[in-house]
Amino acid sequence: MKAENKNNTLFTVIACLFVASLLISNIAAQKLIPVGPFIFTGGVLLFPVTFIFGDILTEVWSYQKSRIIVWTGFAASLFMTAFLFLIVSLPPAPGWNFQSEFATALSLVPRIVGASLVAYLCGEFLNNYVLAKFKLHHKGQKMGLRFVLSTIVGQSADTLIFATIALYGVIPNNILLTTMWSGFIFKTCYEVIALPFSLPLTKWIKQKSGFDLLDTETNFNPFVFKTNNKN
Repeated sequence: MKAENKNNTLFTVIACLFVASLLISNIAAQKLIPVGPFIFTGGVLLFPVTFIFGDILTEVWSYQKSRIIVWTGFAASLFMTAFLFLIVSLPPAPGWNFQSEFATALSLVPRIVGASLVAYLCGEFLNNYVLAKFKLHHKGQKMGLRFVLSTIVGQSADTLIFATIALYGVIPNNILLTTMWSGFIFKTCYEVIALPFSLPLTKWIKQKSGFDLLDTETNFNPFVFKTNNKN
């Protein structure tokens, strides 16, 4: 396989895994799960994986490439939400007696959807921005450190925004605060525990793709899509 084709294949696979993880976690986020003293949303079990894939995309192919995938995930989430609303609202066929269960499981609450999308954009862009800037500052060294620091910043924003918009006034404040700090601690520890997997994987992808870009001339505005990185 030619180097260019191999690079395109790896980029496509990571990008697809990123979007798939995002969509699954958005649906799972509607359920709250108690684990000892902690309270998690169902999505917290998978959503941190999107940050790992986001780290890999930014680390290997640069912030400006990962920016495209972040917006792709946003568009996919909107499409999924609109389609589920449509399917739930359509009348069931005669003899199909599971409409109420189906609606309960897949009727995404608009407030939760909005909270998830806003939190996702803020968290992912902050994560990728911090990672790219630290990579520039350390000249490509200390990858593990920037993976953890970027996750702390991104997950802090994501957890605070999602919990505040989606759950404030819906559940008691003490449970809301427990959900916030539980989610933040879990997601941050998730990143640290995953380092023995994510770091070798990222290094392998760099080696196989031949890419290890620095955002030396990148415009970090999340709404700008012009590619100007000369690396």
